[in-house]
Amino acid sequence: MSDRKLVVWLNEVGIEDVELVGGKNASLGEMIKGLSPMGIKIPMGYVVTADAYRYFIEYNQLKEKITEALKGLDPNNVEDLAKRGLEVREMIKGGEFPEDLKQQIIDYYHQLSHMYDQHYVDVAVRSSATAEDLPDASFAGQQDTYLNIKGDESLLNAVRSCFASLFTDRAISYREAFGFDHFSIGLAVGIQKMVRSDLAAAGVGFSLDTESGFRDVVLINGSYGLGEMVVQGAVTPDEWLVFKPTFKQGYEAIIEKKLGKKDKKMVYGTTEDERVKVVPVPEEKQKQFCLTDEEVLKLADWIIKIEEYYSNKYNKWTPMDVEWAKDGEINELFIVQARPETIHSRKDHSKITVYKITEPYEERQKKVLVTGIAVGDKVATGNVKLMYSLEDAKDFKAGDVLVTDMTDPDWEPIMKQASAIVTNRGGRTCHAAIVARELGVPAVVGTGNATEVLKDGQLVTVSCAEGDVGYVYDGKIDYEVEEVDINSLPKTKTPIMMNVASPEGAFDFSFLPNAGVGLAREEFIINNYIGIHPLALIKFEEIKEKDSELAKIIEDKTFGYDNKEEYYIKKLSYGIARIAAAFYPKPVIVRFSDFKSNEYANLIGGKYFEPIEENPMIGWRGASRYYSPQFKEAFGLECKAILRVRNKMGLTNVKVMVPFCRTPEEGEKVLKVMEEFGLKKGENGLEVYVMCELPSNVVLADQFSQHFDGFSIGSNDLTQLTLGLDRDSSLVAHLYDERNEAVKRLIAQVIKTAKAHGRKIGICGQGPSDYPDFAQFLVEQGIDTISINPDAVLKTTKAIYEIEKKLGLH
Repeated sequence: MSDRKLVVWLNEVGIEDVELVGGKNASLGEMIKGLSPMGIKIPMGYVVTADAYRYFIEYNQLKEKITEALKGLDPNNVEDLAKRGLEVREMIKGGEFPEDLKQQIIDYYHQLSHMYDQHYVDVAVRSSATAEDLPDASFAGQQDTYLNIKGDESLLNAVRSCFASLFTDRAISYREAFGFDHFSIGLAVGIQKMVRSDLAAAGVGFSLDTESGFRDVVLINGSYGLGEMVVQGAVTPDEWLVFKPTFKQGYEAIIEKKLGKKDKKMVYGTTEDERVKVVPVPEEKQKQFCLTDEEVLKLADWIIKIEEYYSNKYNKWTPMDVEWAKDGEINELFIVQARPETIHSRKDHSKITVYKITEPYEERQKKVLVTGIAVGDKVATGNVKLMYSLEDAKDFKAGDVLVTDMTDPDWEPIMKQASAIVTNRGGRTCHAAIVARELGVPAVVGTGNATEVLKDGQLVTVSCAEGDVGYVYDGKIDYEVEEVDINSLPKTKTPIMMNVASPEGAFDFSFLPNAGVGLAREEFIINNYIGIHPLALIKFEEIKEKDSELAKIIEDKTFGYDNKEEYYIKKLSYGIARIAAAFYPKPVIVRFSDFKSNEYANLIGGKYFEPIEENPMIGWRGASRYYSPQFKEAFGLECKAILRVRNKMGLTNVKVMVPFCRTPEEGEKVLKVMEEFGLKKGENGLEVYVMCELPSNVVLADQFSQHFDGFSIGSNDLTQLTLGLDRDSSLVAHLYDERNEAVKRLIAQVIKTAKAHGRKIGICGQGPSDYPDFAQFLVEQGIDTISINPDAVLKTTKAIYEIEKKLGLH
């Protein structure tokens, strides 16, 4: 056997050695050689090779026995699969090591212990299949891992168990399903110094957004203790997004930060039988992020460098899936694993399959049963199958919706048959999420209570087509599917921008043809991300004195934030930043809040700060709030959020817009207040626009031009105020039409005035999205940009191209 390489150090191998050491180990060796010189810390270790595995199988004459045990297996019969799988694994675990192999494994272990100045060094023992390019090879958790292994005998047992894990039920099932010979695949075992993350934190990172495939961000998930809890989905981890382009320019570009539910962690056990154990996390620690911002940025830097290294190596863009760990003894970060991400790097973004819920929003909201983190962007309907263990799989039917606490790798044969997956626990990088993505199945993870709310056999619709939030609806919800080839769309001369309300869909929308965002509304972010009236946060001490129940609700919502105002500023800045990053470096026009008093009153604590108005639609809204003594401080929080996005995160493509500004004098007052809070027009290239949505904006457009850089026509309000009708009233709804001659004349007039004064003018109202002929009218008037809803981009683009052709622009 001396001609075979049985054991090798990690720094002796690279990615060309997959057949010998498996994908994970080849990648680790490559990084130790190529990335350690860049300052990326990777723990040392060695590999028991695939040759050693084959030697072990031959020495124990197991090939014939295993073949016999699996003869005639039906991989879809879960009970038969479990019985035979166990028999094969027991055979392997009962095998003896050839003496020369056993000696080498132990010798290398002693050398590694000496390297780390320990009698018996603590190691992670990980399986790594050698046939990495097989369809089943990239599935999460395919083979086993053993943590905190110490001592010669424990190590040998762990290596044997890893060999046996090549024959887990799920691995047998996949190879049978794809027609692969069980012995065409080898298994190597990586033995690597453990990082003491049981005393700190661990998690995963991706060099792209795992849902949309958006490549300009690094996504990092983390939780306390050993990283297995994040991978298994046993906790909802903390989550960070770092924007690569401005990070590389030197900005602290954390554009999103979400506190997870880290109520338990996996730590080292204290006995031979209990290598690891799960313990609760104190509440105070749960309120904190498991990494500092500096550590997040350091990890992001490493992940970007790893991506660049592998992209150069493979000569193509190679996004990476990375495991990291922080050692609590020495307070250092380490990369413990890296592999190419296999789903989104292969995705063709020129073809878009759009799943669109067609049932009205109000109707379907009544049917929401549970919500969680959306995985994928599809919709599926099926009957609920509650599963608490694999025994419940007997009556699982293909097309059922799998509902469980959390999935585990043994369930993959069942997950393949599910139309959708719903779990109580887990984040977007947990096992259920990774497998759902690979299978192309919609999943809603981290719901908290799906197994309590959903009933066995109940018909539900699982929707991941509405942004980051996944919904499980009662019964069947109407939806449609559209396949679009972006390359077939004509190129227009008039720039087409998008109206984006929800930050959650921004990365997906960025793949549509666009010239940026003509309207990013703050209202959605305030409503859905924040939920609390800004003055209830500013005056929290007063709230505490007069309404202890409300104060408790606010305390719960602002969990993890010491400063209530900071909660508002940061949450708002993350929502804005996500949209700005998605379209960077194209312009993104953010409109300051335009809630009416009745809408503000609906926010938590709003009743204490809002007047009751007879007609809020034309009452205290927009600009009139910003400089009023009652609201000025609250507006200041919005200014600080914009400053944070532009100056701290480097997203200077953000421009701002003032809504419902009745007079030029009002505009001047607003600009002064903005300046008081550090947001000055012209500074750092800041442009300030004004909405053109009142007849006074049109009539005095020449005067508004002296204060603002440009206009955006809000055709919704302009129509109602020109025609004197309430657009919320069904009694006069039949009169509401942006294409009314009076409205069109005003629009034509303001475009002309803006152009005469050298000001930019676009439109962001609903009209062009609903009526392609209205979009054509705007082009005829010479409008600079048209901003439409994402779902109207395709039809409006075609309509604009047609009129441009008629006007001789093509």
